[in-house]
Amino acid sequence: MPEIELNCQNLPCPQPVLKCKDCIDTRSPAQMAVIVDNAAAKENVTRFLGTRGYAVTATETPQGAWKLQAVLESSVGAQSGCEQCEVLSSEELRALDEKTVVLITTEVLGSGDDTLGTRLMKNFLATLPELGSTLWRVVLLNGGVKLASDGHEALPELQKLESAGVDILVCGTCLDFFGLLERKAAGQTTNMLDVVTSLQLATKVIRP
Repeated sequence: MPEIELNCQNLPCPQPVLKCKDCIDTRSPAQMAVIVDNAAAKENVTRFLGTRGYAVTATETPQGAWKLQAVLESSVGAQSGCEQCEVLSSEELRALDEKTVVLITTEVLGSGDDTLGTRLMKNFLATLPELGSTLWRVVLLNGGVKLASDGHEALPELQKLESAGVDILVCGTCLDFFGLLERKAAGQTTNMLDVVTSLQLATKVIRP
């Protein structure tokens, strides 16, 4: 069977990921190739394919694009059995179902003075651990992606959250727009499909 090749060049986010998702859902290929023409799409598609059980190898083409070679390694889904079973209280069971998403679209908190707003945003991020185990994801869009860039004073707070197991999703299109793709120092580059899915699955959304 000929290898499936998807040309995802010149497609805005999240179209490359959606095109891959449609191909996998309808054709379930054991291997496929995806061509993208920007770093954000390369990272987004690679990460998405990884969640579907594909091992991905990226090769830069002479035209400056990337060819992503994906080979199915394992099936992704529910696994039978468990290595460690324990009895959870009703409160613990409820906590497992709670997913709080924090949506940040600017690098400052509030309006009036940006210096104060930057300090307030840093304090806000430093206080998020008080949400406990319900804190699931922090999504950074638009100017919010600057918080995850190398040298930003709020970066250590994001890195602490990430080390604690909180997902930090950083918009790839936004990073590219601000020229920060190479300066991202926390979180994983994401696309609008991940953002919409996160908001859909969340039991609570906090937008400061």
